[in-house]
Formats: sequence, structure tokens, C-alpha cells
Amino acid sequence: MASIKDPDVVEQFSSKLEEIRTKLLIQAMGEVMNEATAQFCQGHKQYMKSVLDTCSKKCKEDETMFETIQAYMEDLKVKSSVMKEKNTERPEIVEEIEDKERHKELIMQKIEKLKQEQAKNRELIHLQNKANKDRLKNLNKIKEIFQERLSLEIRKIQGEKLQFIFRNINHKNPESAYTFLLRINEEGVYQIVSCDPPLAQMEHLERRLQATNNFSAFLANIRKAFVALHGATKTA
Repeated sequence: MASIKDPDVVEQFSSKLEEIRTKLLIQAMGEVMNEATAQFCQGHKQYMKSVLDTCSKKCKEDETMFETIQAYMEDLKVKSSVMKEKNTERPEIVEEIEDKERHKELIMQKIEKLKQEQAKNRELIHLQNKANKDRLKNLNKIKEIFQERLSLEIRKIQGEKLQFIFRNINHKNPESAYTFLLRINEEGVYQIVSCDPPLAQMEHLERRLQATNNFSAFLANIRKAFVALHGATKTA
């Protein structure tokens, strides 16, 4: 049996202890490493799962964003096309509006001109009516004189006409009527409408009346013409 004091024995014992300690240390380190590795693997799995979830969520968000961008781009393309069409149509629209404005201006000018012409016409008509009334008034004033001196009766007929009736032309039948119908037209000119019996010189007498406006002389000449006509008829 070897003595414990033997150097070889001590060395062998120490070597054996070191070997056991190394094994135990390796075993302990292996267990620690296994546990650490397991924890690391578990943590890595959780981290990767978190990364995958985040990436998946991000991908979905990116996909939604991509769809939104695509829709926006499509809408922008449509609006751009519409704007191009409007820009193409705009000169025609502007020209049409300008044409309508010019047409409107011309119509307004014509309306204003018509208003001015109507105002002038109303003034002329007013003056002419006043002149006609004055003439009729003068005729009415000399009516009694004519009735007394020329055996003349004046009647106002519908339509602003005057009928002149001469009597005492035919001495055998003093009530026999010799008549003519006269009117004053829109321009204030005397016009003979009819004459009974007809006088060949009536147109000439009418022109002289229109030229001289001497109505008294006109009536005297008419009576003379009727007297001459009656004398000619009687002689015949």
C-alpha cells in the first residue's frame, strides 16, 4: 500500500482531483451553456416572431398605402385628362362667350336706337295730332261762315274724316247735295277721299290745297266747280 506521503501518490491524487474537477466544471458549464442556449433560442424565436409580426403588419400597411397611392395616381391621371380636355375646350368656350357678349351689345344698341326712334315718332305724332286738332278747330270756327255764305254743311265722319255738303247749287232744287269727303293723313296732308258728283279738276284743286294750305280758297273753288258742273249739265 502506497504511503500518502509518497510524491507520486500525491501527484496522482492531485491529477485525479483535477480531472474530476474539470469534468464537473465541464458538466456544469455544459448545463449552463445548454440552459443559456435554450434561453437564447427561445428569445431568438420570440424576437423573430415579433419581427415577423411587425414585418407582416408593415407589409399590410405598405400594401394598403400602395393601393392608396395607386388609387391617387389613377384619380390624378383622370383629373389630368379632364383638365387637358377643358384646356382644349376653353378657347372655344371663351370665343363663344365673347360672341354672345358682342351679340348682346349689338342688341342693346339696336334697342337703344329703337327707343330713340320711338321717342322721336311719339313726339312727331304728338305734334302732328296737335296740328291736326288745330286745323280741325280752325275748320270748325269757319264752319258757320261757310254755312252762311256758301250754303255749306260740314259733318265729322267716323275715322277722322270730314264731309262737306254744298247746297243751293241747283236753284230748282236748292236742297240737292253736292259733296266731297276729306281726311288729314298721318303726315298732316289734306287728301280727298271721294267726290259726288265727280269733278274732273279735283286732283288739281287737291294739289293746290296741299301746296298753299289755303282751305278757304279751296272750298270756294270747289263750289265754283260744282256750280260750273251743274251749269254744264243743265246746258247739255
